[in-house]
Amino acid sequence: MRHAKTLDTQGLRNEFLVEKVFVADEYTMVYSHIDRIIVGGIMPITKTVSVGGEVGKQLGVSYFLERRELGVINIGGAGTITVDGQCYEIGHRDALYVGKGAKEVVFASIDTGTPAKFYYNCAPAHTTYPTKKVTPDEVSPVTLGDNLTSNRRTINKYFVPDVLETCQLSMGLTELAPGNLWNTMPCHTHERRMEVYSISIWMMTPAFST
Repeated sequence: MRHAKTLDTQGLRNEFLVEKVFVADEYTMVYSHIDRIIVGGIMPITKTVSVGGEVGKQLGVSYFLERRELGVINIGGAGTITVDGQCYEIGHRDALYVGKGAKEVVFASIDTGTPAKFYYNCAPAHTTYPTKKVTPDEVSPVTLGDNLTSNRRTINKYFVPDVLETCQLSMGLTELAPGNLWNTMPCHTHERRMEVYSISIWMMTPAFST
């Protein structure tokens, strides 16, 4: 990624910014050649939204999660995720890990007036771990930063070894303390894996990395 150093602001936006994450009654999907991660959002309003065989064909497999694992955090209203017939109620800030091999995943909102907003990451997987729901009470929180440097924040670790097993997907949700502005300051990079961020308008940041 050395070429990133040569890019101006617009060039960086063109290369790395995903501007549309949530679209009514659709799933969005962006494939990155960095770690082959897929990132996107699902916002069902008037109908359910499923992700299955049609996506698999684009990836050269029979169905979406034939060789992948999926992590989802709901940053909207209450909803459900049905995995191969098993329905999970996923409330605001609840998460669901879906293991490799799940053939059909269907997303729905409970109330169309306050639809669920399912933010997801999907990464290659070498083995299957059980599908599992994670609630905010089950996460592993870590508070970092300082009000003086405007970066005091709590990193709620949803998908980490202390909470559940995954192949390589780690996911968390970072909350900025009132009056704070920065999440990743001081600037840094990760040597082993890439990282994807989604920043919501209410300054709660689901942060995902593999």
